[in-house]
Amino acid sequence: MDEQKIKRINELYRKSKAEGLTEAEKKEQKLLRTEYLAAIRGNLKSQLDSIDIKESDGKIINLGEKHGTKVGN
Repeated sequence: MDEQKIKRINELYRKSKAEGLTEAEKKEQKLLRTEYLAAIRGNLKSQLDSIDIKESDGKIINLGEKHGTKVGN
């Protein structure tokens, strides 16, 4: 998500607290928030998929490969 969209989310938030939003602005805010959350979830998933766990037997297992979700498979 680019910086402009994040700025717009913040603008809409401040306006909603100060004076309220029009219906069009409410829809825009909801759409931007949905996009923002999808980006956050994608980043978190990518980070989790890159974690390696060392088992008690010394074997190293990648979480992404273990759960079949590693990017690039």
